[in-house]
Amino acid sequence: MNTKFDVVVFGATSFVGKILCAYLMREFGTATKPGARKLSWTVAGRSRSKLQELLTALGPDAAEIPCIIADAADDAALKQMCRQTRVVVSTVGPYALYGEPLIRACVETGTDYCDLTGEPQWIRRMIRAHADQAAASGARIVHCCGFDSIPSDLGVWFLQQQALTHFGEPCSAVKMRVKAMRGAPSGGTVASMVNIVREAATDPALRKELSNPYSLVIPAPSTTVRQANVSTASFDKDFRAWVAPFVMAAINTRVVHRSNAVSGLVYGAKFRYDEAMLMGKGFAGRIRATSFAAGLGGFLLATAIAPTRWLLEKTVLPAPGAGPSRAAQEKGFFDFRFVGRTDDGRELRIKVTGDRDPGYGSTGKMLGEAAACLAHDVSKADLAGGFWTPSTAMGAKLVDRLTHHAGLTFTLLDD
Repeated sequence: MNTKFDVVVFGATSFVGKILCAYLMREFGTATKPGARKLSWTVAGRSRSKLQELLTALGPDAAEIPCIIADAADDAALKQMCRQTRVVVSTVGPYALYGEPLIRACVETGTDYCDLTGEPQWIRRMIRAHADQAAASGARIVHCCGFDSIPSDLGVWFLQQQALTHFGEPCSAVKMRVKAMRGAPSGGTVASMVNIVREAATDPALRKELSNPYSLVIPAPSTTVRQANVSTASFDKDFRAWVAPFVMAAINTRVVHRSNAVSGLVYGAKFRYDEAMLMGKGFAGRIRATSFAAGLGGFLLATAIAPTRWLLEKTVLPAPGAGPSRAAQEKGFFDFRFVGRTDDGRELRIKVTGDRDPGYGSTGKMLGEAAACLAHDVSKADLAGGFWTPSTAMGAKLVDRLTHHAGLTFTLLDD
């Protein structure tokens, strides 16, 4: 494909879009003033004035970056944008409201795509509607390339690579536990969550789909195993601590199961996976876990009811496009711990860490490296068109980029 750019950032003036563009500017520079690494990129959105404001904020060198004007609902403009690039990276959410026209444009033009969605119901709809055409056109579609779900998906992938090296077989059961995390909730992520709850409140079929850990495995698997789901405070013997629900588990677990399915069940036909947050030991840990689980349940109930949802959106929840200061982002971090076990009881542990606010600073870096990886490291000959996950599309190549450039670590633990 003869294109002008490697990557186009669609939704560049969103909060995460600005962070992503700042990262690309710092890492890759511009066409005439390149950085240490090569990548030709540009920005796209519906407002030329806002795009120009963004480029001004990026510094004088950004003045040469061209702007592509395209609205999320303008099919012709989206296809024209896609024809100019190898990869489109989208930050325009909630994706269930605004995302399908761009997916359609990418699969029609054979353009690769990645995003930071955490909306399983929308991903399922996109796979069912567009997978065949993506396979035919060669478009590689990779959802969930931010905090949800790169640390989980690549964390499990890394653990299983270690298991194959040490045990000669994958672990049949894996747990992820959030040991520590600091970061403000993303306004866009909260908006997506609220939209999911709003849809599910009036759609019994969607509620059933959202309770299915294999919902992104399409076609449905012929055999399944019962998956653990940490929905209340409970004691985890493997970590000797109390745990509470992790809100991102709803998307992360489904992405991990899809990775297993599309890779030919390399983790096993009876693979089990779950996620939760570590709340501490003893009575204090139990109280924290119980309080957190109750608070999360109350929040989800409130967002399911129209009047209280409106009140939360007006007075409490961060608005889409809002977010923490740069200083707050730089103070953020996350630390995930994974334990895997084989059928005969052999155990292996790893950790995955990030050095920035999960939903903003780290997500911007992960998304940028995923887009660059798709553009430069994964040829069309090596990966066919279709709907992939971060680990099945990019695997070791993305882990290498993330550890060398994006502040993530993937570490095998001694105990």
